[in-house]
Amino acid sequence: MYYLGKKQNLKIKRLTKFGAYLGTEDDDNDVLLPIAQIPENLKVGDSVEVFVYKDSQDRPIATTNNPKAEVGQIVKLKVVSESKIGYFLDWGLEKDLFMPFSETLDKVEVHNEYLVAVYIDKSQRIAATMRIKDYLSTDSPFKENDKVKGTVYGVNKDIGVFVAVENKYDGMINKKNVFGIYEIGDEIEVRINKILDDGKLDLTPRNMSHIQIEEDSQVILKKLKANKGFLPLNDKSDPEIIRKALGMSKSGFKKAIGNLYKKGIIDLSDNGIKIKNNTLNK
Repeated sequence: MYYLGKKQNLKIKRLTKFGAYLGTEDDDNDVLLPIAQIPENLKVGDSVEVFVYKDSQDRPIATTNNPKAEVGQIVKLKVVSESKIGYFLDWGLEKDLFMPFSETLDKVEVHNEYLVAVYIDKSQRIAATMRIKDYLSTDSPFKENDKVKGTVYGVNKDIGVFVAVENKYDGMINKKNVFGIYEIGDEIEVRINKILDDGKLDLTPRNMSHIQIEEDSQVILKKLKANKGFLPLNDKSDPEIIRKALGMSKSGFKKAIGNLYKKGIIDLSDNGIKIKNNTLNK
């Protein structure tokens, strides 16, 4: 038998003017490979690698062309058109891949690319979905502190930002480490903070502690210079005010101003932090 949505090797069982009928010796459920797709010099009994999908009339058909993804895989595809019931995506075959409205997240625009999983729907048709979580792997090759790239596939302000690491592995930035605004489809670089017991990746946009302290110190210093050497922030300031002003957590802020104070760059007071005059123009 043949498998829908998969590459496979099938034997030529008979040749006709329309093409070659392919299948296996122990099954009579054959599939047509159009005559224009038949490689040269192949004959009955020969094996050929094909991908099986459904044509515009919803009939199974084989092709020697390679799709950009098989069923069960995740891939970034371009939306080429919109219909009354969904979108069509270019996946490298003559017939575009359909994505129902019900399988979209956030706003979808024609000509943009989106990360999707390929699946077989209840009507036994190959389709695409932006709901990719169940298709992500938890068996990654990474270790703690590795820097990786990924695509945002979900945002929940009460939980965090969901990321498809390398567009394959399941990861999340916990809400306590979310600084700034993330949107579905954003491509980001993150660090693996921890590998959880279930294999999922706990992510952070921040570097290792000593590197991050220096980077946060530079952010604060730049902000100080842009505000005439003073910021009305200190270790008693509300965490959300610090986050909005500097894009960092209160813990990161406290470590950074401690670093700047030890270096003799700033003074601390109940009113805020002030850059020392001899460093203002450096």
